[in-house]
Amino acid sequence: MFEIQVTTSKGTKVSRHIIENGSLAIGKSRDNDIVLQGWKIGRNHADLVVEGKGLFVRDRSNKQTLEINGTRMAEYGPIDIRDSIRIGDYLLKISRPQKEVPLPTGGPSPAAGLNSSTARARVAEMVATAQGVDATSPDSILEIKKAVHAGVFRIMDLRRTDISRMSDEELREFTSNAIWTVLADMKDIPADVDRQDVARRVLAEAVGLGPLEELLERDDITEIMVNSHDEIFYEQAGKLMKSKVTFTDDASVIKAIERIVSPIGRRIDESSPMVDARLKDGSRVNAVIPPLTLKGPSVTIRKFMKERLTSDSLVKFGSIDANMVEFMRMAVEKKKNIVISGGTGSGKTTLLNVLSNFIPNDERIVTVEDAAELKLYQPNLVAMEARPPNQEGKGAVSIRDLVKNCLRMRPDRIVVGECRGGEALDMLQAMNTGHDGSLTTIHANSPRDCISRMEVLVLMSGMELPVLAIREQISSAVDVIVQQTRFACGSRRVTSIAEVTGVESGTVQLAEIFRFQQEGYDENGKVRGRFMATGLIPEFYDQLRQRGISVDLSIFSLGIDE
Repeated sequence: MFEIQVTTSKGTKVSRHIIENGSLAIGKSRDNDIVLQGWKIGRNHADLVVEGKGLFVRDRSNKQTLEINGTRMAEYGPIDIRDSIRIGDYLLKISRPQKEVPLPTGGPSPAAGLNSSTARARVAEMVATAQGVDATSPDSILEIKKAVHAGVFRIMDLRRTDISRMSDEELREFTSNAIWTVLADMKDIPADVDRQDVARRVLAEAVGLGPLEELLERDDITEIMVNSHDEIFYEQAGKLMKSKVTFTDDASVIKAIERIVSPIGRRIDESSPMVDARLKDGSRVNAVIPPLTLKGPSVTIRKFMKERLTSDSLVKFGSIDANMVEFMRMAVEKKKNIVISGGTGSGKTTLLNVLSNFIPNDERIVTVEDAAELKLYQPNLVAMEARPPNQEGKGAVSIRDLVKNCLRMRPDRIVVGECRGGEALDMLQAMNTGHDGSLTTIHANSPRDCISRMEVLVLMSGMELPVLAIREQISSAVDVIVQQTRFACGSRRVTSIAEVTGVESGTVQLAEIFRFQQEGYDENGKVRGRFMATGLIPEFYDQLRQRGISVDLSIFSLGIDE
């Protein structure tokens, strides 16, 4: 009997296989016994074959990436346990396991037989030996967690557990029973160690998102940042704080990332070490793994609010006032093109979500996003999401491709989550060709910077247009720019609402309608100020009044909030 352990070149465990006779096929195709990914791997790459009492490996591809002890070979054997076998970016370690005593089976529960005294003794022995931890005298919570992890994996190996056939509930039940079996064998755990808490943390790492689950459940946390397995920070009330809970190791972080990205068809590995994804509740996730990160896998989660945010919520938070809300509601309903400008983390997407829900229910909306975050409630809605390239670097669908395509989908409104490249030109063209009432966001620090940023993004499309032509496109397409700002104290405010009035002397003209007047800080260090109108009346309000539509001009009175 031979045991094959497959790991990445960085030591991350990929899979484990047993072969007694016959052969195991290795390759990219799902028909293989050992499935490996990456551009260096062929569909049917190699075979592991038992011949006599030895194990041989044969290269079946033309990629010549089979290396034995650093030398490329087409065939090698019999394999010694000291041999280093590399296929692409993967390492295969061959061993001869001793004959094992399988756990008893029977009964309907996937956890049946876990209380066998023989199995429990073997698990406790493996916990102490494999991890170098004295199971009767653990030194720390981290060591206890590592020991429990080792015991759980050993139970799965002894049972030859096929977790792919289990439902989520069955897997959670099996793992929970395995954890308590291991904990029962770890005698003399200090009295101040909460076994229930240890079991809950290990279960979360084994089948969930580990310590992130605890942070995600808290409504007062808005952002979670993992710098390494033992360094987790979160944002609470605008302040960064360090979490007391940690992952067991880097492998646990990577497994949590894979559980996030796999359900939405994305991947993360050495060939694609960065990924943007989302959780089931819509929270935005960005993950980066080594070798790009030096301290370990990094994860950033921007939480999605559980409650549906409305304009009243923003007024309650102090992000905006009622007069601004009334103006923006009128602008959306009357199909004015709006660009929301702001820095990273300033709340642009949240405001875009609120404004999008002002769109009437009888209009067809098409949304385009890099990672889907918007949550609209209109009945006639099509939501589209960009797609990254596959493992062969093909199949990518960019936001620009989706913006071009949505013009053929008979939209009344186009909502683009963020313009960050050449799609800005396509968005401006859509706004100029009958798709009024479109909304998008752009990274910029002021309405004037927003205009300059749009000019740069249009040039990124590859079209060598004169700057004056670009400015004329912007002035005719964009009606309103809303500036969102995140202050150092963590407060988020709509600091300016400006109307685009045209081009004069080669410069796009802006007329500020509302602004946030900062007046210092309060005793808690929070920014203090008031929202005020500038006294200017937007041109489209005059046009609406001339058409006989009732509009409230009192919201533009000077000193309305004084």
